[in-house]
Amino acid sequence: MRLRFLTTVVPLTIILLNGFLGVSQIVDFDREKPYKKVFVDTDNFGASYLDTLETSYPLAKSDTLKFSILNDLAYYWHTRNLNRSMYFTLKGLDMASKKENTLWEGRFQITQAAVLLRMEALDSALTILSQAKGKVNENDLPFLYTQMGYVYERKGQLDRAADYALLALQLGEEHKDKKAIALAYSDLSNLFWKQSRFESGLEYGLKSVAIFEERGVNDLDYDFTLYVVGNNYLRLKEYEKAMNYYDHSIAIGERYGFYNNLSDVYISKVDLYSYLNEFGKATEAAGNALKYAELLDNGFMLMRSWLAIGKLQNIQGMYISAIESLNKSIAIATEDFGDGYFLSQAYETLGKAYAGNHNYQEAYQAFAVYDDLKDKVFTAEADQRISLLRTEYDVAQKENTIQLQQTRITKQQLRQTLIMAFLFLLLLYLVLLFKAMKNNRKKNKMLEKQNQEKEFLLKEIHHRVKNNLEIVSSLLTLQSAEISDKKIVDAMENSQHRIQSMSMVHQKLYQENSLSSIEMKSYFFNLSNYIVNVFGVQSRVEVLLDMEEVELDVDTAIPIGLIVNELLTNSMKYAFPEQSSGSVVIALRKTGNQLFLNVTDNGIGATVNENETGTGFGTKLVKLLTRQLDGEMHLVVENGTAVSFEFQYNKAA
Repeated sequence: MRLRFLTTVVPLTIILLNGFLGVSQIVDFDREKPYKKVFVDTDNFGASYLDTLETSYPLAKSDTLKFSILNDLAYYWHTRNLNRSMYFTLKGLDMASKKENTLWEGRFQITQAAVLLRMEALDSALTILSQAKGKVNENDLPFLYTQMGYVYERKGQLDRAADYALLALQLGEEHKDKKAIALAYSDLSNLFWKQSRFESGLEYGLKSVAIFEERGVNDLDYDFTLYVVGNNYLRLKEYEKAMNYYDHSIAIGERYGFYNNLSDVYISKVDLYSYLNEFGKATEAAGNALKYAELLDNGFMLMRSWLAIGKLQNIQGMYISAIESLNKSIAIATEDFGDGYFLSQAYETLGKAYAGNHNYQEAYQAFAVYDDLKDKVFTAEADQRISLLRTEYDVAQKENTIQLQQTRITKQQLRQTLIMAFLFLLLLYLVLLFKAMKNNRKKNKMLEKQNQEKEFLLKEIHHRVKNNLEIVSSLLTLQSAEISDKKIVDAMENSQHRIQSMSMVHQKLYQENSLSSIEMKSYFFNLSNYIVNVFGVQSRVEVLLDMEEVELDVDTAIPIGLIVNELLTNSMKYAFPEQSSGSVVIALRKTGNQLFLNVTDNGIGATVNENETGTGFGTKLVKLLTRQLDGEMHLVVENGTAVSFEFQYNKAA
């Protein structure tokens, strides 16, 4: 029971999920482009596609979007059900008329004509197309001319059909509309096939297939073109290639429900299997042709399906059955049927069936109708017109090719002239560049020598400044030895530390490569070692540097060095009394245009404002230096002392 539930529910869930995804892919009014037009933006034409359009079009926010969805709904129903297609077409016409939208009224009329054509109302289709021509835009005309060509083809006027195919082709080339060009090539291929010019038919059919495949969309017209190419291969007796194109067409037709194309292909497959003497497969193909013709309820397809069955029965020697099938085919072809091409084939095949059954009088009558129809369809005038059209088109193509070649030659000559001029200018530029480089090399050597001299002088200056500061420090030490007042001695020692911190800056400037910036981590290392040694606490107080290498310019490094000197001195004096041990952590990091300095000890909590035994000058100096660097200071006394600074860092030019 559980297994049956799973096998029922799981596939249903998958189908519903796929349907939901398909809907969201096709129509989503919250998207910037709410409607993905079928076979333009998407080839998601699954079983639920038409239902999705029917549900969605009334919800469209603009008339244009509503008309576009409704027109696609009407047009693509004509591949499955002509009556339903006509229902939506008339609905669209009524809406466009009420909105007084002439453009969409014309577009719906083109769709209406396409449906009427398949309903065998050829004259009505032609009238409506003539009305639509004055309403639609120029870029709609290739499709309109294509439908006109179909009507004239069905009426047996192959020369007029070719005229409209070429008109559609010319407009497609003018507008660079690949779909229109491919469709025109497809129509010409079909017309050449009907004229038994299979080489020309194959040439244009393959051109059409190449353009459709370049577009990368498997649509109704690409499917039909595969069928047409297969027909030309079949008549050229290249049966394997014909089969490949038919199978490809069937795969697309079954995927998207193109009943008209499916019936077409299976009709041709009856002929193909008959040529191969595979009569069982031919019979199966005939059944499929009838099935899709009946689903579409299309007299044209039904007539041709029974014609294909009659041909098959004739080949098998089943003449009585053939006569019955062919009479069904002819009965479907009413006076308005119009297509003398297939009707002539029906009478020709019927004549052969009667002759095979020894009904010679009936055979003679059937052949007489065949000859009459053939003369009407395959007139010398139509043959000459199609030949002339082919010649005119080929000449135009050759003229275009010649003109294109002349344009290319002119461009090539111009390009060569420009290249020669460019090469001359380039050579002149290279000569001047060589001379300039030669002069620059001399100047650079002179400048390099001057820079080396200046660098040496600057390092010498920093060295002398460092020495002079150390002399001052030594003088302070000597002077302190002569003073007995402890406060004055402390002040002298503090000044000595400050001078030493500045001296270290100048020492690093002449020892390192850069003459304008200081690497602060190594500087803090040297400064902290100096302070720890001066106070003799190296065995019990550890200074840690929690930072990466950071380079600062001299104008920033000296004030920060003095600040750290004051804070370290303060920690050594007050944070670790009575031989207690601990650590001091110095952290400096640069983020964008900001510097963050933190000096933290884990001593007893002495502050930077400690003035109980000092003079308070250190505190004033730290605050003064903080303001000088446009900074802020924050003090936290908790399990030690933590002093943090935030400076604006604008590197000196």
